[in-house]
Amino acid sequence: MFSGLVSGKARIQRLEQEGKTIVLTVKTFPENLAGVKIGDSIAVNGCCLTVEAFSKDSFTVTMMPQTFAKTTFKNLQAGDQVNMERSVPVGGRFEGHIVSGHVDETVEVVDLKQNENALELRFFLPDRLKKQVVPQGSVAINGTNLTVMNTGDDWFSVGLIPHTQDETNLSGLQVGDQVNLETDVLGKYVEANLAAFLKNELDK
Repeated sequence: MFSGLVSGKARIQRLEQEGKTIVLTVKTFPENLAGVKIGDSIAVNGCCLTVEAFSKDSFTVTMMPQTFAKTTFKNLQAGDQVNMERSVPVGGRFEGHIVSGHVDETVEVVDLKQNENALELRFFLPDRLKKQVVPQGSVAINGTNLTVMNTGDDWFSVGLIPHTQDETNLSGLQVGDQVNLETDVLGKYVEANLAAFLKNELDK
């Protein structure tokens, strides 16, 4: 489980296919990997991945083709910047919101503008996720915990304060870029339970 509070920016050192899997090596600052061990979970751009090898300043994971195809990794290459977050330790302080690291969809940046000291980003919102994205609700964009500002027929917007712009790769986005989106897990459960309740009522 993650919180959506990015612990550091990193760069892709290696991204290539080996057999039926994709091997990813990420380079970061040594302090971001303090105490890491084989089997640990690290979210890279919001995608939960398992550490299979590491050094003092890098770690290696593998991805199944389905994960690769469903996320923005298919558009990335060596040298690209990514967000990373270590999983929340048991008993650790929890901030942000619950992030599973399971990407729901890749969505496109459709507009951006600077509002005073915040950067407002607007993203396309697929029909199937509309009930899970609401104003003042939470989403994870490339693994970053953000509050939804507004929604429209086919879009939603978020605002990046200066700290978020400095600490994540979101400030470098341009119109047309793709990002990994994970909606709030609580919203998923509410939608599923409500759908089941309504079905039961209609079946009576």
